[in-house]
Amino acid sequence: MRGRAGHGARLVTARQEESVVGLPRNYLRPCLLLLLAEGASHGYELLEQLSGLGVERADPGGLYRSLRAMDEEGFVRSAWEPSTAGPARRTYSLTDEGRAQLQTVSDSLMQVSRALATYQRRYQRAAGKPVAQR
Repeated sequence: MRGRAGHGARLVTARQEESVVGLPRNYLRPCLLLLLAEGASHGYELLEQLSGLGVERADPGGLYRSLRAMDEEGFVRSAWEPSTAGPARRTYSLTDEGRAQLQTVSDSLMQVSRALATYQRRYQRAAGKPVAQR
């Protein structure tokens, strides 16, 4: 076993670390759609804002690949804008198709959220822990 630092440190086996479930692999795209629904932005700003949605370590290359793909799919529009503080930056904004995609993705994530809440309630009961009432 090896130690893993953190609040209430405990020993965690390698097998336990491998089985930790994180955010879905494709969670970046819904986050980008939401951030762009809140306002046009450029890549670096989006990268900084992702932590507010639970994406702590976004890969900049993956972010720009996702933006480029969504641009090609018609979900976002991009344009070069001059900057007074340096070179021009590509700014991204959401299209009407992107807003429709955001609604679809949001509905899907709501279903996932309900399923996870059910899982957690059942886990709490199975583990003999108090179940929070809503």
